[in-house]
Amino acid sequence: MKRGELVGLLVGGDGAVTVAVDGGEWGGSVADVGAADEKVRPRWVVWSQETSRELVRRGVRLATCWDVAAVHRLLFGGWRAEPAYAWACLHGQSPEDVPAVTGEPDLFSLAEDAADAPVLGAAAALAAARLQLASLAEESGGTRVGTARSESTAELLCAELSADGLPVDRDAAESLLAGIIGPRPRGPVDAAAIRAARDAQVLRHAPDGTGGDLRSPVQVKSLLAAAGIDVPDTRAWRLEEYKERSPLVAALLDWRKAERISTTYGYAWLDEHLGPDGRLRGAWTGSDGAAGRMTASSGLHNMPAVLRQAVRASDGHLLVRADLGQIEPRVLAAVSRDTALVAATAAADMYLPVAAELGVDRPTAKVAMIAAMYGQTTGHGGVAARRMRTAYPVAMGYLDAADRSARGGRDLRTYGGRLLRMSGGSAESRAREAARGRYGRNAVIQGAAAELFKMWAVTVRARTARLGAEIVLCLHDELLVHVPAAQADEVAELVGTCLTEATRRWAPDGRVRFIADITIADSWADAKS
Repeated sequence: MKRGELVGLLVGGDGAVTVAVDGGEWGGSVADVGAADEKVRPRWVVWSQETSRELVRRGVRLATCWDVAAVHRLLFGGWRAEPAYAWACLHGQSPEDVPAVTGEPDLFSLAEDAADAPVLGAAAALAAARLQLASLAEESGGTRVGTARSESTAELLCAELSADGLPVDRDAAESLLAGIIGPRPRGPVDAAAIRAARDAQVLRHAPDGTGGDLRSPVQVKSLLAAAGIDVPDTRAWRLEEYKERSPLVAALLDWRKAERISTTYGYAWLDEHLGPDGRLRGAWTGSDGAAGRMTASSGLHNMPAVLRQAVRASDGHLLVRADLGQIEPRVLAAVSRDTALVAATAAADMYLPVAAELGVDRPTAKVAMIAAMYGQTTGHGGVAARRMRTAYPVAMGYLDAADRSARGGRDLRTYGGRLLRMSGGSAESRAREAARGRYGRNAVIQGAAAELFKMWAVTVRARTARLGAEIVLCLHDELLVHVPAAQADEVAELVGTCLTEATRRWAPDGRVRFIADITIADSWADAKS
């Protein structure tokens, strides 16, 4: 066993370990794995995150790994990646021809029941990894192997995130909830009374003799019509324009925010997911099965901003928050290699040089950039995006090529090599094809940004571990790191250094400047600058 060597690893539910290298398999213990990882540091090959989670449960955290399921999703796209399926695909069987397993797991059901699968051993995992490695090297000259390694290590990070949880102050959370949705109900009758009181704050602005169920879009539309507000639907964005001149609409929008928290992030949510140790836990995965973003259950990725004040560091600790700035346009510059757009990334605020190039103000330049990446062709965004074609033809050509391929049902690959499945039906409407085109042009950017983010996150994980730091949240382009207070400044500096290291590894020519806003605070809300 040598440093960096691929070594097959299987950990049973009883803690029994099987290790495979050239020359055969042998048994051992989890403690043996931990000792070998510390002294030798091979690249452990596992079938899926389930092995990593079992190791974490038993007190062992690997430095690196090769996760067959994670790499399979990179090579073949989609979510499905149980051992038998990954094995069949690697041996030339079309993914569509492999029968689905009974009770196929969803995004957050990672314990794969594959008792009947023919390939569960450590030696077979090692063989699968070598086939994957060969495929990656042959396809891209080896440049995508780095993506496979960081995607695999991201699954280790996900196992740790699932186990460690997000630090939340229960008293602060309960206080925030009480101010938004009312006190904790003492029973069903009390809960109904509290809901009725919240409803009354809206209905008191309704015209005399009118009312209705605020949870019914049809009745809300009738209520608004009675107040002289005629709208085709009651979506929040449509009602925003009436907010300033209608107390009824203003109260309704506030009610909706409170109702969402009450039904999704209320006391029941807190009781279910917040442990007695003050950690809010959910299941994490390194890929959403589409463009490859990290995602989590238990509402960790959709927590309302108002509740972030309750996300607080433990005693003697602080939170280091790092947020990538203008990540998607900077990624577009990197993957398209548009010289003019690359030059714009030298600015801390790249929308300023873009605005100068387009001859517009900064807000319009931002709209133009977003419209280009999302395929907006009408309205203010569409007009601004058309100016991009003259200023940044190479970047726009990159997006347009992805759009055309997606419309035609041809699969795409991100900069890091993730397959984005785009096959469509034989007789689709033009609107459906156009929607798939817009998805494709955005997915190649979002997917590449996700790959860069994960490479950054696993680099932070590796470089800051010696300081007692732990990543407690990965939110799209944002990292939250829980650190001993005495090491907060050093960790914050390291997080910035890790971004430089990761971007040089991800985009070796180093021409595109990537930036991060890094702050230190006691709570997540206070760390938002």
